[in-house]
Amino acid sequence: MRAIQITEFGGPEVLTLTELPDPEPGPGELLLDVSRAGINYADTHQAENSYLARAALPLVPGAEAVGRTPDGRRVVALLGSGGYAEKAVAPAATAWDVPDAVDDLSALGLVVQGASAWLLLRRSVHLAPGESVVVHAAAGGVGTLAVQLAKAWGAGRVIATASSKEKRDLALDLGADVAVDPAEPDLKAALIDANEGRRVDVVLEMTGGSVTDQSLRSLAPFGRLAFYGMASRTPPSPVQPAALMAHSTTIAGMWLAHVFQLPGDVMRTALDELFGLVANGRLRVVAGGEYGLTEARRAHEDLRARRTTGKLVLDPSR
Repeated sequence: MRAIQITEFGGPEVLTLTELPDPEPGPGELLLDVSRAGINYADTHQAENSYLARAALPLVPGAEAVGRTPDGRRVVALLGSGGYAEKAVAPAATAWDVPDAVDDLSALGLVVQGASAWLLLRRSVHLAPGESVVVHAAAGGVGTLAVQLAKAWGAGRVIATASSKEKRDLALDLGADVAVDPAEPDLKAALIDANEGRRVDVVLEMTGGSVTDQSLRSLAPFGRLAFYGMASRTPPSPVQPAALMAHSTTIAGMWLAHVFQLPGDVMRTALDELFGLVANGRLRVVAGGEYGLTEARRAHEDLRARRTTGKLVLDPSR
């Protein structure tokens, strides 16, 4: 089969198109003929071995895929790796049947980004009706879905941030009440101003650096910030626990992998709700671009340069 393989860690240049033997499923695993694989920002960290889960070489990247099993089931699956290929092996426990009303793009957009947005709002910050929500990187995979879910679940005011006018316009089109440039010199003041002069209740943040620092300072009493990535690769300033008392602030971290340690099948609950919202037209996965295997390097270059919006997918047939 054709696949993208990494034999040394680094930037997009380490993604190499090659021929590999077809993978063979073991006990409790499914073999997938991959129709589309998801491309995530986390893949760029995996390629340079800077992700939370350490990688080992050689590596076929790609943590999600949608395709057919030998018995004809159409499933979307979370993989440890291996998605950037014509065939992939998935744990049966992290593969879910996809309803006919949900296309490949939507299935891939929901299994990581959609589930992440669901968990951030439902579990990390416990969004209450009427609360204001700041969604950073609102034109990205998680951001586009978080904006829509926050509105659907009764947020009082959704404040999006994005780095270009086109991206901010997209966030507004998805339901954000106002959109802000995160490069504002005084981002704290810009967020409070966007909330009509009031401090904000909730922030979903994956940028790091000063964006995290200023977002924390913008929070209202009992405000919550959920941190789920560091796209700038710049750590925020250290936070002293005692300082959190100044505004009764809560900071949460979220990594999707931990959902499988929760009691009950929380992932199944999330996907059932998300698939239903897509099927009835209340939630839209924004298409961010489709790349062939031969274009995997360009996909990572575009992601790292922040040239993308929405959900990126890889077509292994070209």
